[in-house]
Order: sequence, then structure tokens, then C-alpha cells
Amino acid sequence: MNAAAVIVIAKEPRAGHVKTRLTPPFTPLRAAELAAAALADTLAAVGRAPAARRVLALDGRPGPWLPPGFEVIPQRSGPLGERLAGAFEDVGGPAFLVGMDTPQLTADLISLGLGELERDDVNAVLGPALDGGYWAIGLRRADPRVFEGVPMSSAATVAAQRRRFAELGLCWRELAELRDVDTAADAAAVARLAPRSRFAAELRRRPALAA
Repeated sequence: MNAAAVIVIAKEPRAGHVKTRLTPPFTPLRAAELAAAALADTLAAVGRAPAARRVLALDGRPGPWLPPGFEVIPQRSGPLGERLAGAFEDVGGPAFLVGMDTPQLTADLISLGLGELERDDVNAVLGPALDGGYWAIGLRRADPRVFEGVPMSSAATVAAQRRRFAELGLCWRELAELRDVDTAADAAAVARLAPRSRFAAELRRRPALAA
């Protein structure tokens, strides 16, 4: 059992509330169904990882999609950087945070991130994303300064996060690059990477525009 917590930061998979960049070609309802499948895959992977705690930092309300074994805390308000900082502060201690946009995530990848956080010479862990963001960030201790000046949801996010780590004198390790699901093209590509996932099954169920 690892001493660090795993945090999943997520939105309630509700039509019009999640995955708005999937519409079009998908309707808001289909986008929410795909988001729910991606979130289910993510929670399942976290459930299999050797974490001390499993925490869902949620924007919205939990539903029947939430498996047992997770603590639920509300996301703080404000821009994404402030919400990330708040999640680390609310959980406290070492923590590894992932989003809900990478249904190809595995327990092994999470375990690798947790293991890096246990190294004496490592302060942080970063999982870069193909679009220039990042799919995971781990911190030995909560520090809101980590996110100051880092533009979120842009092609420059991961580069700015690396610079911020360096400015703070932090030593970090990086994990494999993953592809976030933001667009329909991303959805198709990720489903091919993880064909046995709930996300891929949901995409196969109705891959085209649906009313």
C-alpha cells in the first residue's frame, strides 16, 4: 500500500456540463454518456491501484456511477489552477491527481506515479498530454504556488508547469504521454488504444451523431 492518496478531479457527467468540445458531432447527451464511461474507466483504474486513499474531487453530485471506496469532496470554485491547488490542500499529504479525460489510464501507470512520489529526491510527478496539457500531476506536499502563473487548458500548459517546478526548485519525474479525449478525433483514437474499455464500448454503441 502506497502512502500517497490518488485524487480524481472530475465533473458530474451531465448533458451540457461535460465534454462540450465533443458537440458537434455528438449531442450534449451523447457527450455526457461518453464522459460517464471515461470517468468509470478512470475510477476503476484508481480502484485497482495501491493508494492509501482514493478521493473524488467533484464538480456536481455523485451518482450510481461512483464505486465504493472513494471519498467525495467538492471542488473549490475558481479557475482550474485554483481548483487543482484546492484539491491538494483539501486532501493534504502526498497525492497523485488525475483527470477524467484519459480512459486508457491503467492501475500500473498510477502505481508508477505513486512510486515516483515515494523517492526521496522527487518532489513532483507530471504526466504530459499530447495536446500540450497534462493528464496527471503529483506533489509530495500541497503548495498553491505550484500552479501560479500556469495557463491551464492550453498548448503551453505542460511547458509552463515544468518552468514553474524549476522556479520553485522542485525535482520532478515525468510519466508516459497520454492523449486526452477532447474532440471526436481524440475519442476515436483513444478507443482504438483501449478497445476493452467502457469508453470504447460506449463509443461503439452509437459512434455517429444521435438525437
